[in-house]
Amino acid sequence: MRSAAALSLLLLSSAAPVPIMEWTVPWEKSGPRDPYLDKQGRVWFVGQRGNYVAYLNPANGQFKRYEIDAGTHPHNLIVADDGMVWYSGNRNARICRLDPATGRITTYMMPDKSVGDPHTMVFDKSGNIWFTAQSANYVGHLVTKTGEIHLIKSPTPGSRPYGIVVDPRDRPWFVEFGANKIAMIDPATMKIIEHTLPDSRSRPRRIAVTSDGTLWFADYTRGMLGRFDPATRAVKEWPLPSAAMSLPYAMAPDDRNRIWLVETGVQPNRLVGFDPATASWFSITPISKSGALTVRHMIFHSPTRTLWFGTDANTIGRASVP
Repeated sequence: MRSAAALSLLLLSSAAPVPIMEWTVPWEKSGPRDPYLDKQGRVWFVGQRGNYVAYLNPANGQFKRYEIDAGTHPHNLIVADDGMVWYSGNRNARICRLDPATGRITTYMMPDKSVGDPHTMVFDKSGNIWFTAQSANYVGHLVTKTGEIHLIKSPTPGSRPYGIVVDPRDRPWFVEFGANKIAMIDPATMKIIEHTLPDSRSRPRRIAVTSDGTLWFADYTRGMLGRFDPATRAVKEWPLPSAAMSLPYAMAPDDRNRIWLVETGVQPNRLVGFDPATASWFSITPISKSGALTVRHMIFHSPTRTLWFGTDANTIGRASVP
């Protein structure tokens, strides 16, 4: 039987790499993360440590920064169809909307002061926002037209709601990083329905959904990629190329329903691609320029067939996928 290290070397030699480009953010040690593309092709991102919102124009490499309220330390942003940029105030209990044309910021405070850490956000089909609050142990819903916020406490104490997605049926799903659970919110009742993963050691951190409604999760502590079938509740898992060393974090599906993850337990971090059709890892690429340190979140941009991510090494990265 091959060791995990030997298996990793074998996969590295046989799995095709993809081109990766990185742009160094001009504000040092600022924690650039969670990029999102607007209709103009600008790559928006937050500086969690640097306390800003900014965008990169990849056509010319220029950056523009927007100043925000002190103490916000944004964790995540998403861009609406109308161009408005929404970001989560991870340390000051708010979600904000930025108008890029004017710089005007509209603030929506959490209705419960104990929910101080809005975390990751996602739009539903109506353009409203579902979000997690990890330390507070809540999930929330923000109606973008009115600013109304509804908060739902996780049934499991200390479950730490983390990554969140909306499936093709417009149902929000999230993973509980403090427990071995995946959960869904019923939009009609606002009730949370939890599903326990088979291994008690599982700690899912990020979640993805493919076009067929299948859910995929990155098991951070066990180094596994997991698949969850919402219809049958069946779970199937595959070890990542670096196995228990991998610490899989950022993940995103592409337009061919392949799953991309970043192994953050190795340096440089490695972008790896999994094809469900063959149940195999078909691509492994070290993020060599910066090493990345840690890639925490990632998105796939279908029009350009590119993956975008921020790194703790103070770069914004782009991977072009086949």
